[in-house]
Amino acid sequence: MQRASSRLGPKDWLKAGAKALASDGPDALKAEPLAVRLKVSKGSFYWHFRDVPAFQKSLLEEWEVNALTQSGNARGAMENPVTTLRSLAQAFATLDKFELAVRSWANSHKGARRSVERVDATRLGFLQDALTEIGIENPEMSQIIYAAAIGMNGIGKQAPKDSAAAIGSLVDLVLALR
Repeated sequence: MQRASSRLGPKDWLKAGAKALASDGPDALKAEPLAVRLKVSKGSFYWHFRDVPAFQKSLLEEWEVNALTQSGNARGAMENPVTTLRSLAQAFATLDKFELAVRSWANSHKGARRSVERVDATRLGFLQDALTEIGIENPEMSQIIYAAAIGMNGIGKQAPKDSAAAIGSLVDLVLALR
C-alpha cells in the first residue's frame, strides 16, 4: 500500500465513506475497509480522524450540511410559493443513494437518527413556509407531502421522473383542496 497521509485529506475519506455507506452499508464505515477501498494504509485514516466514531460523526455532519444547503438553495431559488412547494417535494422524492443509506442507518445509529431528525425538521419547515404563503396553514399537510415524498424513494425501481411526477400530483391535489 502506498503512503497517502500527505495526499489524502479528510474530504477524501468522507467521500469514500459516503460511497461505502451507499453501496455496502454502515459496516463499511471502518478504517480498514475504507483504506482498502482507497488503496492506502489505514494510518492515513487515523491521521485525520481520532477514531471511527469521530469519522462517522464527521460524515453525518457533512451530509447534514449538504442536505440542508441543497434544500435551502431549492427553497431560496423560487419566488413563487407554489413552484417552491412543488420543487421541494419533487427534490425530496428523488433522493440520492447516500441519503437513503443514511436514513437506513438511522434505524440503528443514534447519531444518524439525530442528523436525519434535524434535516427532516428543517425540510418540514420549508414545506410549511411555502404552504403558509399559499394560504394552507395546517401543519399536517407538510407532514403528508414530506412523508409521501420520502416514501417515493422506497418504491422499487421507479424512475426518478416518475416519483417526481407522482409527488407533483399530490401537491396539485393539496392545492386544489384549499
